[in-house]
Amino acid sequence: MKSRFKKRKKINQEIPTGTMADISFLLIIFFMVTTVFVVYRGFPVNLPRAERIDPMKSRRNIVSVWVNPQGRVMVDEFETELSGVAGIVRQKLEANPRVVVLVKSDSNTPYRMVSGVIEELKRAQALRVSFIAKRE
Repeated sequence: MKSRFKKRKKINQEIPTGTMADISFLLIIFFMVTTVFVVYRGFPVNLPRAERIDPMKSRRNIVSVWVNPQGRVMVDEFETELSGVAGIVRQKLEANPRVVVLVKSDSNTPYRMVSGVIEELKRAQALRVSFIAKRE
């Protein structure tokens, strides 16, 4: 007599790895699409406060640059435009290469003015620059 039930074949005991690459790429794409990138917009800059800008007595190795909130720029005792800072500082550096440039500004001074002074000092190749802040 023949049995009604058929013999089952052996079950394959391997783990199919053919689709693992597909699954891993799908996971990578999923995480790339759902990731939120944090964009830092900078940090607030707190500039020092000043009631007024008074020129210092000139010293031998110091050039002072003052920037006020109205956009006036003074290099030592000379008032100049922002574009003239590099020329004056370059002349001072040629006369004395050990010059240190002190940058002073008010807390109400727009940062673009201070940044413009920094760019002018780069053009003049002033390597020794210091920023002055008043302690309260």
